Amino acid sequence: MTADEHDVHGPHTHEHGPGCGHASVDRADHTDYVHEGHAHTPHDDHYDEHPLPHLAHAGHPHVHQPGCGHEEVAHQDHVDYQHDGHRHAAHDEHYDEH
Repeated sequence: MTADEHDVHGPHTHEHGPGCGHASVDRADHTDYVHEGHAHTPHDDHYDEHPLPHLAHAGHPHVHQPGCGHEEVAHQDHVDYQHDGHRHAAHDEHYDEH
């Protein structure tokens, strides 16, 4: 892949930006927005797909587990729990945003 080629996220109706409600992480020259198991950033008239960063979700008092009441979503080698516009995956002593 050349410098001008990149992975493009498919059709996307939501406009990401500060205050859009999704977790975000600042990169060197852009911001990635994390949701539904993806990380992407606005670019021209589309969104670029980026590797999912390690982004810890702070202050989560609820323990996710089978039957906890939140939707379970298979994601690679683990299960994400979906609620309130976020997907969480257990990692060490916290949850990661997915």
